[in-house]
Amino acid sequence: MISFDPNTQISTITIVGCGGTGAQVARSVARMVYDMREARLHTPQVVLIDPDIVESTNIGRQLFSHADLGQPKAQVLMRRFNLALGLNMTAICEAVDAERHFERWGNLIVGCVDNHLARRELAKVNGAIWIDSGNHTSAGQSVIGNTGDRDIVLRHLDGRDGKIGYLPHAGLLFPSILEPEAESAPQPHVSCAELVAARSQELLINDWMAVATAQYIYKLLHRQPIQSFMSFISSDSLMSVRSIPITADEIRTRLEAA
Repeated sequence: MISFDPNTQISTITIVGCGGTGAQVARSVARMVYDMREARLHTPQVVLIDPDIVESTNIGRQLFSHADLGQPKAQVLMRRFNLALGLNMTAICEAVDAERHFERWGNLIVGCVDNHLARRELAKVNGAIWIDSGNHTSAGQSVIGNTGDRDIVLRHLDGRDGKIGYLPHAGLLFPSILEPEAESAPQPHVSCAELVAARSQELLINDWMAVATAQYIYKLLHRQPIQSFMSFISSDSLMSVRSIPITADEIRTRLEAA
């Protein structure tokens, strides 16, 4: 089986979106960085980006309390994990911007957003590994990739030495996530927290998504083989995780479907 090896030293992990999934991913990353530091391993800088503040609908459904109301989500999580584990996370309390918020190399971007504008910015970051997490009522997918160039992907599908250096990112595999959702009539954007509050989204689906996403991050940081490029999660009665292996046929098939 082919493994993904981007041959990149990860200097920065940027988690974009600190809501239902993003906050849980940030918690897992904080634990990873603490554990790596204790083992005297190289630890990346962790950056949290989110323009939103904590609202009442977030309490109990995301990692926030009543004491956090009105404060920026990214700052709340940054302070919590820094104080608890002695870390040095940083927070950016504004909408993500590809040009201003990312260095050229060494970026691992974890997208936990629910809008096309943020994903468009993430797709612009050259040379970055992008893990995108997205979900709906009771299911979702986590996708890992590092290029939006179809030709580059196809040129490096031979899996020489059992490794592959380029995987299509979420914007290439699912181009619709970079476009506005088609609507029959204008409707205000509804957040994940509001959907959970309205019982239109399962309470724990974000936790499921965060675990799958964090597992990709863990493998990258510890240079472990990554042998799948997509994981589909369902929290319905079957409670399943189905990962798509990295093979030339699978990648071609997904690119053709896109």
